[in-house]
Amino acid sequence: MAHVTLKPNESQESLLRRFRKRVTNSGVLSTVRRKRWHISKSELRRIEKKKAIRRSRRRQRKTTLR
Repeated sequence: MAHVTLKPNESQESLLRRFRKRVTNSGVLSTVRRKRWHISKSELRRIEKKKAIRRSRRRQRKTTLR
């Protein structure tokens, strides 16, 4: 859980900005989005494999362009 305390002479906007940064760095939102619906292990493996293939293709394209 992300936790921030108000510093002396700090505005609410900067406090909110620090909080948002902490939340994104902690990965809470990505976890919540991922667990929003139940995905079976086989489906998760299939999705991860698909992502890995896309990543490798992007890397190959990047190296061939150089």
